[in-house]
Amino acid sequence: MRLRLLPHATALGTSLFALLLALPAAAAWELDPARSRVSATVVELGPQGPIPRQHEVRRIAGTVEADGTLRLPLRLDQTDVIERLGPLPPWLSGLTEQPMATVTTRFPPRRLEALAVGESLVETLEFSVRSSGETHREPLAVRFTREASDRVRVTNAERVALDGRVLMADPTVRSVMLLLGYERIGDEVPVHLDAVLVQP
Repeated sequence: MRLRLLPHATALGTSLFALLLALPAAAAWELDPARSRVSATVVELGPQGPIPRQHEVRRIAGTVEADGTLRLPLRLDQTDVIERLGPLPPWLSGLTEQPMATVTTRFPPRRLEALAVGESLVETLEFSVRSSGETHREPLAVRFTREASDRVRVTNAERVALDGRVLMADPTVRSVMLLLGYERIGDEVPVHLDAVLVQP
């Protein structure tokens, strides 16, 4: 017995097949934790005057979904706080592996596929940061540079500075700042992104 397709069903099937062939396969990308970090310069305002200090969030990890969405949960044990303070007090020790904030963004993975080795592109992405039950959204110009066939470096394409007053108003961030000895900080906290996307 032969299955007989109706003309409109055949046309629909042909169209879907052609569409699938036309779509380039989206390769999986993920952040390399060993080479992905964000550094920040916090200016301590004390009796001796402003003193700039460097801090880092390291081992940033995340996998890009098929639509280009990337979610990055950031934990206290990814920062240099533990190194500077040593063992945390009991009321904070359980928080080291819990996300302090979750950063979400989306970028075009197929545009990365089109980059030749040595080429760069700049995209303005919207970053959504959820912390302490609140969500903040900020645009950020990001530079993608293809360093190898399976590796893309990601950096900010322009100067970026967080608002120190907003940071100190966040209960979680303020607790960490107080632990580090910061009672007052400058109005600007410049940050620099240096991350590497790889294809596993």
